[in-house]
Amino acid sequence: MLPSYGDLASNGELESRVRAAHALQSPCRLCPRTCGVKRAEGERGACNAAVAAKVFRCAPHFGEEPPLTGTSGSGTLFLSGCPLHCVYCQNYRFSQRGEGREVRSAELARMFLDLKEQGCHNLNLVTATHFLPQLLSALEIAAGAGFDLPIVYNSSGYESLETLGILDGIVDIYLSDMRYDNADTAAAWSGVRDYPAVNRAAIREMWRQVGPLVTDGAGVARKGLVVRHLVLPGGLSGTEGILRFLAEEISREVAVSLMGQYTPCHRAVGHSLLGRRVSRDEFAGAVSCLGEFGLESGWVQEVSSDGDDECLRGESLEQNV
Repeated sequence: MLPSYGDLASNGELESRVRAAHALQSPCRLCPRTCGVKRAEGERGACNAAVAAKVFRCAPHFGEEPPLTGTSGSGTLFLSGCPLHCVYCQNYRFSQRGEGREVRSAELARMFLDLKEQGCHNLNLVTATHFLPQLLSALEIAAGAGFDLPIVYNSSGYESLETLGILDGIVDIYLSDMRYDNADTAAAWSGVRDYPAVNRAAIREMWRQVGPLVTDGAGVARKGLVVRHLVLPGGLSGTEGILRFLAEEISREVAVSLMGQYTPCHRAVGHSLLGRRVSRDEFAGAVSCLGEFGLESGWVQEVSSDGDDECLRGESLEQNV
């Protein structure tokens, strides 16, 4: 078994990972876009991130999958900015418009410790890659003060193997999207044509690192991979191809969270293809693919009410840092 990040902190390995992450930040190669911008000199790339981490919200969260939420919530840190530019993003206020507050590593560490003190089951880092050096620095500080919660890396699934290598032995739970099975679709709706290939390679590496989901006696997640797939209207997400890949090239034991709550947000409102919810028949077809490919571990989320037109997440999160 790999050592915990606490062990990595005590033996100096975590400090080495911090240095490796900083080396990827300027010129920036933290995400697969490899913008090459010199963030240390004030340049900003596709994620619009500066050097200091920017936090939109830090609080217990009860809307994740049951093993992550448990009874006391997932200690969620929403980071501002994102390498993807999804036209339907529910979190566009901070992922694309950049709302939030810049914080230094010492304050980040205090946030980690506060979440532990509030009884959260884990530290849930949402879209964290572009601030990886700062977050690892904060983790090193927090670990020295007794922080020991499992770390959830909540990702779009657009991750480089080099960055994932830095996280090996640090991340306990990967909570990763698989959004598209088709390069043209990925380019049209998220601005990255290479998403399917990059995403599949990342999922393979995440699985290698942490394997199937493991829970404790109370059903709370301790380690493993959870793959989220949001079903888009008109079959745009390529559900069948994604689930086939998971079953045939990863494992039928992988935990899959099949999501039917797509709601038009951001630039998808009024869009000819993305401007509607997923129909119940469309989602039923996606659910049937789970059975067809023998994927029995995970969760199926309900299709949202056809009468509710509110953007569910992007407008409901309040800035709280």
